[in-house]
Parts: sequence; structure tokens; C-alpha cells
Amino acid sequence: MTLSFRLRDALAAAGYTYDTVSDLLGTTAQAALARNETTPGRRVTRGGSPVETLTRMWLLQATVGIDDAERALPGLVDELCAEGILERSVSEVAARVDLRPYGTDSPDPRDNVSGNLWVASDLTPGLDGGPQRVGSDHVLGISPAATSLAEMTLRAPVGRALDLGTGCGVQSLHLATHVDDIVATDVNARALWLTRLNADLNGVELDVREGSFFEPVAGELFDLIVTNPPFVISPATGERLVYRDSGLPGDRVVEDIVRAIPKHLSPGGTGQVLANWAIRADTPWDERLAGWLEGSGCDAWIVQREILDLSSYVEMWLKDAGQHGAPDYYARYDTWLSWFDQVGVEAVGFGWITLRAAGTSDAAAERRLEEWRWGVEQPIGPEIGAHFDRVDQLRRLDDAALLASRPRLARDIVQETFGPAGAEDPSQIVLRRQTGMRRARPVDTVAAALAGAADGELTLGQLLAAIGELLGAIDVPARLDEVRDLVAEGFLEL
Repeated sequence: MTLSFRLRDALAAAGYTYDTVSDLLGTTAQAALARNETTPGRRVTRGGSPVETLTRMWLLQATVGIDDAERALPGLVDELCAEGILERSVSEVAARVDLRPYGTDSPDPRDNVSGNLWVASDLTPGLDGGPQRVGSDHVLGISPAATSLAEMTLRAPVGRALDLGTGCGVQSLHLATHVDDIVATDVNARALWLTRLNADLNGVELDVREGSFFEPVAGELFDLIVTNPPFVISPATGERLVYRDSGLPGDRVVEDIVRAIPKHLSPGGTGQVLANWAIRADTPWDERLAGWLEGSGCDAWIVQREILDLSSYVEMWLKDAGQHGAPDYYARYDTWLSWFDQVGVEAVGFGWITLRAAGTSDAAAERRLEEWRWGVEQPIGPEIGAHFDRVDQLRRLDDAALLASRPRLARDIVQETFGPAGAEDPSQIVLRRQTGMRRARPVDTVAAALAGAADGELTLGQLLAAIGELLGAIDVPARLDEVRDLVAEGFLEL
């Protein structure tokens, strides 16, 4: 039996799972650890049980006694040291990489512990005020960006997927629950070592390839492509942290990936990117990103979730690189802002980019680019998939077919009315979705009546005729456009 499988069995036997460790630490210690403080966690893990030992060693980066380590990992300590996962002195053992349990929403039947995975990455820097600087080949673990990409990824079963820039391989672990064949690529050899370790540890088969961007998969097609690329927008000068810096200036790396994805999608395939992009003074952000889609023949949905001011952006990434307080901090900060001025960047956008290979001309492709900074239902992946399904459905319906359809109000819709107290009629009517994007749409009395009567029994043509008899003549062509919008946004189902 391989070392990875024996380690997996030992972790399971120790109870080193997401739920158990969360219960052990409690909310106070977990919140402190999120602030890079380990003292509360150390206080609640002093008992010497295997799960406490593993939690102290890996999550809290504390040294543990050799006897405790041997009890938690029987017969494995020396082999793990030889593999570079642990290190030991005569009487103590310490972690050289992070290895932590990771809870999943969809239990994978291949797991010994249902719904639990283990993810190895490089050690978290800066614990308890320690050094923040990391090596150029540092491999991140489960970051907020990685979680966001996992939440937006479509989970429908497909044959083949590409995890571009895999890092520690966490996206591939998610993909393994619904994809037959997964290719994971990265330019960082250390990242690929950790990806292989995580695949073996979790019983997942991956095709792991080293290389830059799409070079390792030249000429290959995929049903699903996911990537959280090194998207930090900078002058691309000085030292490079591979997990966040592409070596290309500005948001060029994101543009190049978006332009390349359509060439690697199977018919009907989907590409999903989590990224930053530059917001320039001379061009609206959505017009600029729409230009990246020209000639792709893809439907696209791009959602700008945040806008970051430039000072906050530079401070965040200088601190991430451990530069805060360094002798050249001011010079780095000033140079970065000066470069933004020179190239005309006034803010940085963050959000989701999803492309679907529709097999259409650009003229027939559906492109939706919007800003949505409000809360959404997570995971949002099912709603993204439903959006493209609705796009496909509407594309097949001409006006006659739409009038013959039997619309039904989506089950999550509530109607809100607003107006002065005691007024006979509301001054505003709003339809609100409770799931997905949680959109709110103001409507007039005709659209409200249509929504209220749409139960799947009558055709749209019959509904509009009946409403017209009650409320007066209806401009049917205009209403058909409105119905298409209501369907596209998930308020009505056909």
C-alpha cells in the first residue's frame, strides 16, 4: 500500500476531518486562526489525542512531541519526513507543508469519510506575527478565490475537464465528483507535486501536466475549463510570485485566457474564469471585456462582483507579498500607482467570466455583461448553468412558438408592492427571486397580472388576450420582449 493511502487511513482513524476539527477548535479559535493567531487554538488542543496532535502540527504549525506524532501517524513519521511533508529533530516533529481537512457539500462516495477531503499546500505565512514573505514558487491552499471558483463551477456530469493553473489541485478534487477525465496543468513544478499528493491522498485520478497556460493541451478540447489564473494587475516588474503574478503587464493574462478558451471547448462546452480586470478611464469596463469575446462564437455571461480602488488594491497585494513595512515599501507603492496613472487605469474589477460554446455566429451569440455587487445564493454554479440553458431555449423560440408556450411562474418568486398608506393601487410592483442571483424586477400591472396567472395551464397568447380584455389593449411585440427578459432572468419558466 502506498504512503498516500496509508496516510489517508491514518488521518481517517485519527478523526482528522473537517467537522471534527471545527468542533475541536470552536468558533473563537477558528476566528483567531482566520486572523493568523494560533494561541486560542493551542489552548484547546493540549489533550494529546491524535486529532489534537494533527491539528496542532498542521493547522497551528506548532511542534509536537515525537511520541504524540507516532501515535497519531503510526509508522509514518519517518517516511513523511523523507517526502518533505514533515521534519523532525530527536524529540519533536513539525510540519513542512500544510495538510488540512476540507469539507465538501456533495459527499463523494469514493471518500472513506463521507464529504471529507484532505488538501496539502504550502504553510500559511505570518502566523502569530511571523514572517509574511514566501518563496516565488509558494503554493496556496484553500483561498477565498479558490472557494469562489468552486462555488461558480457547473457541476453537471461531463466527460472531460481542464483545471488550468491548478495550484494545489483543489478544483480538480471538486471536478472529480462529476468529470470522467481531468487534466490539471501548472507552470509551477512544486504545485504539481502537491496536486499529485492531493490526488493520491483522496483517491482521485488526474492527468497532471507541467507547462504554461494552454501549451500542455495544445489542440485538445474539453467539456469544461475552470481557472483562477494569476490575475494580479501590476506593471509585471520585479520578483514574481507564481500563484498570483503572470509575468504579463496589466490584465493581459486574463484577456489571453478568455480569447483562448473558445479554441479548447467541445461543442456546448463551458469555460469559467475568476479574475480581476482593469477599469480604464477611456472605455466602459463592459465594452472593453466584450471586445475579448469578438469572433469566439460563444455565449457569455460576465458579472462584475466588486470594484476595488487602486490604493486599497496595491496595499492588499503588497501586504500579501510580505512587503508591508519593508524599506522599499513606499517606493513600490508609489511606482505601482504611477504605473496605473500612466496606463489610464482608474479602478480594478473582480468577478466571474463564463463562456459557452454555442456554435453560433457572433451576431447570434448572447452576451450579458453586468455589474451585480449584491448577495447571491451559493453555490451559484447551478444558476450559471440554468442561465445558459435559458439562453439556448429562447434562441430556439420565435415569436409564434413563444406565444404557444405555457409559461409558469418560478417557484421562488415573491411579489412586493409599494405605495402610500391607504392608497387604492400600489405605486410600484416588484417581482423578487429568492434564489440564484436574487434579482428584483419592477413591473407594471400587465406584467404582474401575467406573473400571477402563469401556472402552465394557458398559453402565453391566451394569457395576454385575457389580460388585454381586463386592462385594455396590449402591445404584444413589446410584451414578448419583456417575456423573453423574464424568462432569461429566471422569473418565468417555459
